[in-house]
Amino acid sequence: MPRVPFLGRLAWAEYLALFASLSLVFVEGFLRLITLCLPDPVIRFCYEQSKALFNALTSTQTRASRAKTRSLAESIAQAVDFADLCSIYGYEAEEHIVQTRDGYLLGLHRLPYRRGEEADYVNAGEAGVRKKVVYLHHGLLMNSEVWVCLTDEQRCLPFQLVERGYDVWLGNNRGNKYSKKSTRNSPATTDFWDFSIDEFAFHDIPDSIEYILEVTKQPSLSYIGFSQGTAQAFAALSIHPTLNQKLDVFVALAPAMSPAGLYNGIVDALMKASPQVVFLAFGRRSILSSTAMWQAILYPPIFVRIIDISLRTLFNWTGENISQHQKLAAYPHLYSFTSTKSVVHWFQIIRNKAFQMYDDEVGGPLAVGNNSRYYKPVRYPTRNIRSPIVLIYGGSDSLVDIGVMLRELPRRTTVREIPKYEHLDFLWASDVNELVFNHVYDALERYAHGQSTVEIPLQITGPETDSNGDDQFSLRPVKEDITLRESPRRHLRTDSMNSNKGRFSPNTLTYGDEDWRIDPSKAPEDVDLDTLT
Repeated sequence: MPRVPFLGRLAWAEYLALFASLSLVFVEGFLRLITLCLPDPVIRFCYEQSKALFNALTSTQTRASRAKTRSLAESIAQAVDFADLCSIYGYEAEEHIVQTRDGYLLGLHRLPYRRGEEADYVNAGEAGVRKKVVYLHHGLLMNSEVWVCLTDEQRCLPFQLVERGYDVWLGNNRGNKYSKKSTRNSPATTDFWDFSIDEFAFHDIPDSIEYILEVTKQPSLSYIGFSQGTAQAFAALSIHPTLNQKLDVFVALAPAMSPAGLYNGIVDALMKASPQVVFLAFGRRSILSSTAMWQAILYPPIFVRIIDISLRTLFNWTGENISQHQKLAAYPHLYSFTSTKSVVHWFQIIRNKAFQMYDDEVGGPLAVGNNSRYYKPVRYPTRNIRSPIVLIYGGSDSLVDIGVMLRELPRRTTVREIPKYEHLDFLWASDVNELVFNHVYDALERYAHGQSTVEIPLQITGPETDSNGDDQFSLRPVKEDITLRESPRRHLRTDSMNSNKGRFSPNTLTYGDEDWRIDPSKAPEDVDLDTLT
């Protein structure tokens, strides 16, 4: 039976869900308007009342337990920016600005120093220390703060990469907290917010990488993306062939390309509707900008509870792998501005089950151009990617369909599954350093090709007796795994080696707590680094 034009586009249940969602958006907008007119004393009163209500509904034992560890969480939650978050753990962050070719000014953050190295020059010419570069990029509705708002620095990937001797950079998308400026348009105009994943791929990612390589004077870097940060890299690498030469490896955490769908029927109905309906509901500028208002008037545990309920309703995420104090610390840094158009782009991808460019030709149901015989949205040619790809995904992540993703990627793609992990667990789970970080380290060590003069952990093997009865020693890089963590190590700086031959001639090596002097007559004169395995 043929469907009625327009009215037959959705089922009656979907129209009911769509009506309910639009009603909620209207109510939220109305409350936001009222709140903006309220004076500060009234907002503080609402905050205190929500706090009193929460405390009244929780036990004394729960409140006492929460008070013991809330100090650090509160410091992180109240940190005003990226540099403030890093300073909590004693790290000094740099701020950089890159201008894209279409005029947007993007904020970049850099962590070049280990604690105590601030006086050194990192990747700043011949006189400075050379470090391999790692670039991290956030997900949808986020900014770079999500990487560093951890209640334990051992679970903070950027800090751990810095301690391992990397020059760490963190990017930001146009429109978010650190990139809300353009040389051509004001954020108050709709033109400023007229961007989707396409602009991230054509400009933000390649221009940021180009800037980082220019500053560090390195030929390439390693890319670590989370969620939409992986989608942006998939898209950018597929349409910029030369960009593949600048990436040693692409590590995709909770990768996003073509989600199977959303758990909630209301959002699912919005997804299937015309983009015009979404624009009507949320406008054509930034989406969900009232989140900051709700955060200001609600007591933090209540705000956390609302976020948890929302994530459970929309995506069926339980959040069980993230501690309550980590949520209290991180959720205030979870949201940042982005365009409604970029969210609509995701709705198109989910609806069409294809990782495609933004479809500007979406029209009414009677439009002849909608027929796939005459028109097909352009897909990103992700099979053309040449950079090594390492996918690390969660077994309980409703946004990842690994089978569909692998069919759209090169066959040499490496895959690692973390059982029972959900989407946000890759940022803030209590055991993320144990279950995820080693996979990241392994990928970086295997593929990274940048120049480095930082200390490299080396292990002595031997002595072994040769055919003449002499003791022979050899060196090999220490792999950071459980079996070698207790092994004695020797730290050597590669800048002390002959840069032309990649060779060195040590006379004394530290083995455990003792110094071992090697007799040149019994040991090789030179050790070729290329032969170390």
